[in-house]
Amino acid sequence: MELGVSENQIAKTVLLATDHAGFELKEKIKSFLRANNFVVEDLGAFSMDETDDYPVYVHMAGKRVSAEPEKYVAIIFGGSGQGEAIVANRYKNVRAVVCYEIKEDIVKIAREHNDANVLSLGSRFGLDEDEAKEAVLKFLTTPFSGDKRHMRRIAQIDSEPRSENSF
Repeated sequence: MELGVSENQIAKTVLLATDHAGFELKEKIKSFLRANNFVVEDLGAFSMDETDDYPVYVHMAGKRVSAEPEKYVAIIFGGSGQGEAIVANRYKNVRAVVCYEIKEDIVKIAREHNDANVLSLGSRFGLDEDEAKEAVLKFLTTPFSGDKRHMRRIAQIDSEPRSENSF
């Protein structure tokens, strides 16, 4: 599966983050993205360590996307992808979604309707390697629609301030 650079490709650096549970899939996706001319920055884990914890790595990705959403998107990996998305969504400007299947174009809708900028993939549920690659390509090549109703909804999401206990 080759993509190559296209005018639809999101021209942002793709941050990758995982713990041990998603390490193998992250490495495969990293190679795939680099082979298809995406700019990739790996935030870790850098080796298989069954004692590491996903929040350490996902916090790094969340902070970077939050600080510069015009520059970064992230793909985060874990066992289920759920906890990883929860961590990422703690940050302002981050809209993380979990993907378990590609049949219903859920990733495409997440980009078109919600301007999702973090994709969370569970390595133990749902997607095999080829499906994960397809989900990643949809995520990185589907533009936000910019429709007024979607912009309004995103503004409504962002209008509620984070509590004093959040980041």
